[in-house]
Amino acid sequence: MAAMLQPQIILLKEGTDTSQGKAQLVSNINACCAVADVIRTTLGPRGMDKLIHDDKGNTTISNDGATIMKLLDIVHPAAKILVDIAKSQDSEVGDGTTTVVLLAGEFLEKAKPFIEDGVHPQNLIRSYRSACQLAIEKIKELAVSIEGKSLEEKKSLLAKCAATTLSSKLIGGEKEFFASMVVDAVISIGNDDRLNLVGIKKVPGGNMRDSFLVNGVAFKKTFSYAGFEQQPKKFVNPKILLLNIELELKSEKENAEIRLSDPSQYQSIVDAEWNIIYDKLDKCVQSGAKIVLSRLAIGDLATQYFADRDIFCAGRVAEEDLQRVAAATGGAVQTSVNNIIDEVLGICELFEEKQVGNERFNIFSGCPSGQTATIVLRGGADQFIDEAERSLHDAIMIVRRALKNSTVVAGGGAIDMETSRHLRQYAHTIAGKSQLFINSYAKAFEVIPRQLCDNAGFDATDVLNKLRQKHALASGEGANYGVDVNTGGIADSFANFVWEPAVVKINAINAATEAACLILSVDETVKNPKSESAQGEAAASAMGRGSGGFRGRGRGMRRR
Repeated sequence: MAAMLQPQIILLKEGTDTSQGKAQLVSNINACCAVADVIRTTLGPRGMDKLIHDDKGNTTISNDGATIMKLLDIVHPAAKILVDIAKSQDSEVGDGTTTVVLLAGEFLEKAKPFIEDGVHPQNLIRSYRSACQLAIEKIKELAVSIEGKSLEEKKSLLAKCAATTLSSKLIGGEKEFFASMVVDAVISIGNDDRLNLVGIKKVPGGNMRDSFLVNGVAFKKTFSYAGFEQQPKKFVNPKILLLNIELELKSEKENAEIRLSDPSQYQSIVDAEWNIIYDKLDKCVQSGAKIVLSRLAIGDLATQYFADRDIFCAGRVAEEDLQRVAAATGGAVQTSVNNIIDEVLGICELFEEKQVGNERFNIFSGCPSGQTATIVLRGGADQFIDEAERSLHDAIMIVRRALKNSTVVAGGGAIDMETSRHLRQYAHTIAGKSQLFINSYAKAFEVIPRQLCDNAGFDATDVLNKLRQKHALASGEGANYGVDVNTGGIADSFANFVWEPAVVKINAINAATEAACLILSVDETVKNPKSESAQGEAAASAMGRGSGGFRGRGRGMRRR
């Protein structure tokens, strides 16, 4: 009786949805597997593309895991973790974004039957973490260093890494052409970490083979005034002045007022204005610079003035391009034209304005510091060029990572199969349930070669059996064998130059395991739909009030 009279405890707001226990954990796992299924088909050289149409009417065609994950706009709280690991993989190493999502989804898929059978998630997490360490140690053991090679050898090795990355992209057909271009671009920026020193400019028209690399800076011709066509368009060894000031007559502020007692005084004020601008232009000319670039406008007077003195000028140059010109030519951006000394002027071997497709480009080449490069991309459709730019970004990141960490592993699913075999052997040495968990973790690695076969239209079971047999050889000669997407059989990935930096795989396994462990460790999900709807109503009512206010004002109501 006393128990019946106990007051009911209300802890959460009314309408709060809480789900806990095994069912919600399985539901979270299912959501993550659904996300992995979406991008599963984009893996590898025969991967398909996704066409994503957003609410603004923009269309994106891509098979880059991170790009697709960003555009999917996922709302499920657990599945959002997969979006985060794809983004982190993209920012950290640049490639392997599809791999990391697939691995995380597969780890969870393999954990599902154990969860349903009543295994405590912490036991799984413990086994997964120890298996992750073993996998990473194995990859480091199998990795081959490219350190100590000559520059030419290094270039060809890096080009192989870039070609492996590009083979799974839309521009895979021209991977050799672009791979060498990417390697030259990355080597030209040296040890500098700033990615924006490699510029990518897109010009629709022509075909991919018309793309070219500028060992320096190239940017589109800026808006110009009359007199521009009279300026020289080619210089050898010119000095370059970089400014961040306007070189045009400034109109007075709106409420400026000048009282004159004598009309002749008016002329002196006008003359003073002209003298100020002429003084600035004279100082630019006296500096000895043959090219003047400014982030702000260079007006028609200045354009004509420079044209009369055989000086090239361009105003409203984008900040990013101006910084790249400064880095390449050794110049410094000035905020004043007073005391311009030779040290702040940049130099380059050749400047010219060239026609590329429908656009005119200003090209600075033979720069002394050489710490920048520009890739000018050509292609048929805008979406195609956008996807090519994303692909080149991945390749640039990969080559940078390979230069820094200089160890590579065999691609094409070879390293995944070898890691899987190693973990299975290790699992047999453990007693207890951990053996089952590590075995399932090892089996999850087979998703990469299996998916490569499925995407290429081959029989995955047949190819995987061949791979298992090859990797099981006691001599260890089969360690580098992976899927051959051209013939549908297996081949030595290392001998076929299908390489990827070891850091890509290590990062992917780390991130995928962390994400899987994070999702397995969640035992309750609390949603508060009431507050969400309240926010929605508040926003709607605010919009209603706002539009009402505008409507009244528009009809010419008097302001009170």
